[in-house]
Amino acid sequence: MSFSLELSEEHQELRDWVRGFAERTIRPAAAEWDEREETPWPIIQEAAKIGLYGFETLATFWADETGLSLPIANEELFWGDGGIGMAIFGTTLAVAGIFAAGTPDQLAEWVPQCYGDVDDPKVAAFCSSEPGAGSDVAAMRTRAVYDEAKDEWVLSGQKAWATNGGIANVHVVQAVVDPDLGSRGQAAFVVPPGTPGLESPSKIRKHGLRASHTADVFLDDVRVPGSCLLGGKEKLDEKLARAREGSKASGQAAMRTFELSRPTVGAQAVGIARAAYETALEYAQQRETFDRPIIDNQSIAFTLADMRMEIDAARLLVWRAAWLGRNGGFEAGEGSMSKLKAGRVATWATERAIQILGGNGYTREFPVERMHRDAKIYDIFEGTEQIQQLVVARAISGRHIA
Repeated sequence: MSFSLELSEEHQELRDWVRGFAERTIRPAAAEWDEREETPWPIIQEAAKIGLYGFETLATFWADETGLSLPIANEELFWGDGGIGMAIFGTTLAVAGIFAAGTPDQLAEWVPQCYGDVDDPKVAAFCSSEPGAGSDVAAMRTRAVYDEAKDEWVLSGQKAWATNGGIANVHVVQAVVDPDLGSRGQAAFVVPPGTPGLESPSKIRKHGLRASHTADVFLDDVRVPGSCLLGGKEKLDEKLARAREGSKASGQAAMRTFELSRPTVGAQAVGIARAAYETALEYAQQRETFDRPIIDNQSIAFTLADMRMEIDAARLLVWRAAWLGRNGGFEAGEGSMSKLKAGRVATWATERAIQILGGNGYTREFPVERMHRDAKIYDIFEGTEQIQQLVVARAISGRHIA
C-alpha cells in the first residue's frame, strides 16, 4: 500500500464522528473534571455507549492498513480536552502491551476485560516506568520470580506514573526475570482484577491532563498464574536462551509498546494545539481594538499563520509515522520524531494562544490555560533530549530505533 495524505471517505466520517462526540460531550464537561482531578466515568460510559470506547472499536482502528484511524480519532478527542481524552484512551497503552507480547488466546481473554462493558466500563494500566527507570527500560528493578511448584510468578517492585494505576481492572506489568541479561531479561505479565499484593495508596496530582488518573503502583509479592505471562513460558525460555547465547534480539516488549503508541501520542498533542489555535483565531476575529479586529494587525495574523503551519507540519509527520508503523515498521526514528515535533508544537502553539488572548488567556471562558498545561505534559514525555539522542544515534550508526 502506498502512502497518501488524502483521507478516504471512511476516515472523514471517523473524524467527524469523534469530533461530534468531543464537541457535544467532552468540551462542556472539561473544566469541571479538570478541577475535580477525577476519572470522568460518566463520559467514559457515554463513549462506550456510542461504540467509541471498547475493544471492538480499537480492533477496527488497528485493522486500518493505512495506520491513520488511531491518530485521527485521538486528535479529535484531544481537541475536545486532553485530560478527558487521556481518560478515554489511556487503556489503549495496556492493550498495546498485551498485543505486543501476548498470544491470541491471551488477547481474547484479557483485552475485553480491559474495557468492561457499557453498563460497567473498566480501564486498564500499563506499568513499565519506575522511579529510576522511565524510558531507560534497561534500568528496571521490578522482579518476577517463577514458582515452579505452583506454576505462579511472584512480582515485587514499584511502578511509577502509571496511567490508571490502582483503579485499573487489568494491570500489565513489565518485570525483570533475569537481571544478568539487562533489557533482554524482561517479560510482561497480566495482573488480574483483585489480585492481592498490588496496591496504589494515592494518585499523583499532575500539572496537566488532570482528568486522567496517574499513580504509583506497588507490587508486594504479587502472585499471578503462569498463564498470565504474556507470550507463555516456552517462548520466554527460548528468548532468554538466545540472549544468553548472544543472539541478536528481535525487540523488547516494553519498547515495542512505546513504539506502537508514539504516533498516536503525537496526534494527541496535535489535537490540543489545534484547539488552542482555533480558540485564538476566533478571538482575534471578534476582539476589537482601535475600531478594528485584532486579526487585522499583521503581527497577530502572522502568528496565527505560523501556528497553523506548524500544526499541519506536525500532523503530517504523525500520519507518516503511523503509516510506516503499520506498513513495515519505523526506519529512521519516525515515531520518535513525530512525537517530539508534536509535543513541541503543542507547547509553542498554546503559548502563542495565551499571548493573543491576553488576560483572557487565563480565564475559564477561554480555556487555553488548561490546554497549555496539558500540552506541557507532551513536551516532557520521556524527555525530548533523550529522543533527540536516539534520533541522532540512528542517523550516525544506522541502528533501528523508533
